[in-house]
Amino acid sequence: MPHAELKGVFPYLVSPVDADGRIKTDVLTALVEHLIEAGVHGLTPLGSTGEFAYLDTSQRMEIVDCVVRAARGRVPVIAGVASTTTAGAVELARKFVEIGVDGVLAILEAYFPISEAGIEAYFRAIAEAVPCPIVLYTNPQFQRSDLSLPVIKRLSEVENIRYIKDASTNTGRLLSILNATEGRMKVFSASAHIPACVMLIGGVGWMAGPACIVPRESVALYELARRGKWEEAMRLQRKLWAVNEAFAKYSLAACIKGALEIQGFEVGDPLPPQSPLNSEGREEVRKALERVASSE
Repeated sequence: MPHAELKGVFPYLVSPVDADGRIKTDVLTALVEHLIEAGVHGLTPLGSTGEFAYLDTSQRMEIVDCVVRAARGRVPVIAGVASTTTAGAVELARKFVEIGVDGVLAILEAYFPISEAGIEAYFRAIAEAVPCPIVLYTNPQFQRSDLSLPVIKRLSEVENIRYIKDASTNTGRLLSILNATEGRMKVFSASAHIPACVMLIGGVGWMAGPACIVPRESVALYELARRGKWEEAMRLQRKLWAVNEAFAKYSLAACIKGALEIQGFEVGDPLPPQSPLNSEGREEVRKALERVASSE
């Protein structure tokens, strides 16, 4: 069965967890409803902002199940699948598809260095295990073993590997990916890039944590870029960049969770041993949100 094209704004959802490790499903459900009402085009639980590396399998399953149930098919849910083993990633991907996700964001966790052949085999195995679209995830800042351009080009030949979310700060790399994959692979921006610029070179949207806290503005920016209204888009992009600048100074999960707390969502602190946003950071994030909400 053909799948709808993925495009637009896909917020990386936080994972609200209480002090006893229980998922705060009521808070997550409220956040999903808020984001859908704001016009986002999809939802991505268990991305980097979702702190997947700090959650066990049962917690990940509950989070994905909660998001799928809350979304009720109104927007696609693309769940993050991450493991240090190929077998673990394949098993998780299959479980998420059984829950009802519309796609998989494939992430490679690595402790020891992995060869290019091993990296390629990992992503191929996930794609072969499930029928849904696969979004490759690459983030050289945090990953020990990254996707090279030749590997990306070969993986673009796999039928259901149709997207890549690149969280490097190298926008030129995105253009290289678009050129090398010759239309087979669509590119999603990350918060590390300037989304309007990624749209200009051929990107289809962005998957990023900041869209959780500025969803309406993010959707407005996407629509301006999609319609080619670049002057207006850049005016809004400059305004939104203040949020990214604040996040660049602090932990991403701490910033997003701190900002959501300011906005009335009791998502709690980042999972230990991560630290919550300090008072200085909280005030900086508050001011960034106020600037975004203000008039020109």
